[in-house]
Amino acid sequence: MPFKSLLGKLVDSVPGAQGAIIVDWEGEAVDHVSRIDEYELKILGAHKGVILEHLRSAVARLEGADLEEIIVSTARVETLIMPVTREYFLVLTVARGDALGRALFEMRRCVVQLRREID
Repeated sequence: MPFKSLLGKLVDSVPGAQGAIIVDWEGEAVDHVSRIDEYELKILGAHKGVILEHLRSAVARLEGADLEEIIVSTARVETLIMPVTREYFLVLTVARGDALGRALFEMRRCVVQLRREID
């Protein structure tokens, strides 16, 4: 599966992108492309998986729907989280103030491509 190629295209297409990682439901990194410390990106991916699972449960209980995306904003970084399948999710980190709209657009496109590769 050409995950690294798809992740590389995602990171290259988003101004201020710091890294992208595909993580499985257990928090294990499947593949990544990083402009920051790899260990930090892997830890970030694992922690965001915990957030995703808690929010998935809450959304399912409240709305009976699937969670589509999460954005976590801090003073310096915006972290986008999107499920790829029930077992995998994608995390993208972008410097705060850069193109969040572009990041969402490119990430959604990447998720579609990742789903094709997984199926």
